Amino acid sequence: MTLRFAPERIEFWPLERLSAYPRNPRTHSDEQVAQIAASIVEFGWTNPVLVAGDGTVIAGHGRLEAARRLGLDAVPVVVLNHLTEAQRRAYVIADNKLALNAGWNEELLAAELHALNGEGFDLALTGFDEGELEHLMAPLDEAEATAGDANEADDDADVLSSPPRHPVTRPGDLWLMGAHRLLCGDSTEADCVARVMDGERAALLFTSPPYAQQRDYATGGIRDWDALMRGGFGHLDTVMAANGQVLVNLGLVHRNNEWLPYWQDWLDWMREQGWRRFALS
Repeated sequence: MTLRFAPERIEFWPLERLSAYPRNPRTHSDEQVAQIAASIVEFGWTNPVLVAGDGTVIAGHGRLEAARRLGLDAVPVVVLNHLTEAQRRAYVIADNKLALNAGWNEELLAAELHALNGEGFDLALTGFDEGELEHLMAPLDEAEATAGDANEADDDADVLSSPPRHPVTRPGDLWLMGAHRLLCGDSTEADCVARVMDGERAALLFTSPPYAQQRDYATGGIRDWDALMRGGFGHLDTVMAANGQVLVNLGLVHRNNEWLPYWQDWLDWMREQGWRRFALS
């Protein structure tokens, strides 16, 4: 089979040389144009604008508008001089509709999204909105997640969904559960804390950190408990409300016939950070 035409080169044309096709039936919302612009910034120009010889856009109206918003002077184009007028008008439609006719393997898609999320990649750049990402990355299948809705008489708080067949999470995975956010990450890292808080400030923090060196963790135990606590509580000013309360559950350590106040250095450090009114119970 011989193709009638294959572009020999990509050219760069100034934006003022290009014009939108006046009968283009495809629409581009401000939000979508912003997504396209973000994609261009992240990935570069991966898809040239397709134009006729007179500069009329055949495919790439959204990319052209995104380029204008980014303040670019020129864009890469492929000139389709081989098309007849009827073919150009038809391709304006076909270029969009043919892409819409594709589907998704949701299992593979979810796996790729989880992998990208684990690498800290901004999933908004994939084009999926927050609701779509919440569905795709949920730990339950949609049928399982909505099973409790079938019987309105059931109390949602009492309904336990079946666990996923192959539960997997990786560092960086963000789980959205209604109004709740759960991040697989390190609470001593400021970026992780900021990501899970999403700009909000907490009125109450309740946490149960490791008790001194009572537990044997996979890392071989806690060598410097004070350093661990300073790392975990060093972000309080950025996530707590001005009148926020911090409740910390600590276990007692009994050694040589006496209780050891191993938390004293940490409490002194907390006071240095401006926290007051400590109480033990």
